[in-house]
Amino acid sequence: MVRFNTFSIVAYDPDEKACGVAVASKFLAAGAVVSWARAGVGAVATQALAKVGYGPDGLDMLASGMSAEETLAKLIAADPGSAERQMGIVDTKGGAAAHTGSECFDWAGHIVGEGFTCQGNILTGELVVNAMASAYRTTEGELADRLVSALMAGDRAGGDRRGKQSAAVMVMKPGGGYGGDNDHYMDLRVDDHMDPVTQLAELLQAHHLFFGTPDPADQLAINADIARELQTILIEQDYMQGDADGTWDELTKQAFWALVGNENLEERWNIHGQTDRIDRVALEYLRKRFAK
Repeated sequence: MVRFNTFSIVAYDPDEKACGVAVASKFLAAGAVVSWARAGVGAVATQALAKVGYGPDGLDMLASGMSAEETLAKLIAADPGSAERQMGIVDTKGGAAAHTGSECFDWAGHIVGEGFTCQGNILTGELVVNAMASAYRTTEGELADRLVSALMAGDRAGGDRRGKQSAAVMVMKPGGGYGGDNDHYMDLRVDDHMDPVTQLAELLQAHHLFFGTPDPADQLAINADIARELQTILIEQDYMQGDADGTWDELTKQAFWALVGNENLEERWNIHGQTDRIDRVALEYLRKRFAK
């Protein structure tokens, strides 16, 4: 067992039907041990003198129909080392529960809110979990955005008093994974970095870019100016030859599809679907990516 002196948040969003965990610690690859989640079931964070079995065992208990509070109580009752443990649990019925053992190192504590818990140990103070809870409640956006916002607030409030090393965010939701045939919507980790939470926030934005669902309001008609701009990129990057004449013809579309595939933007532009419009986010990415 490993002592994970850290701060984390677990949460469930009933609108997204998504559950997740975000964690930061002065410890290598904390997300690999602390974070556990299962779509349609709930999420668990296990830390302090971490008992890794709390993760899979807790999820199995939740899957059997037990609530977050019942699961937490059963895990603690069966563990003679519970005084040194810390964990947070959420179920998919709105339940949330947390435990901070009496032997966890100061500052240690937790906050339980509606559908979420924030917990931490060896923190600079109670302000860390208070800031996390406030950020989670007030941040707009999807669950992943609110989880990372909470982590950032905790980090800025002082975080782990020993320093920084790793951060992670995991979100599970039914059919939310790449290709739609799995539940792994997001599993981003910064395992060893001087400023891991900031790096995690950047990875989150990259995830939104490459895997996010395009907003219909952000779809732009590919007019002659945009076509010319894209053709210039295609010619300069050797995807096609000729002149950038602003004609969005089939040859240009095929060349652009090749570029889209290489840049992993297929979630935002599909040659088999609507090919005369482009997502604003993708266009801005390409402008920045290939700026002279």
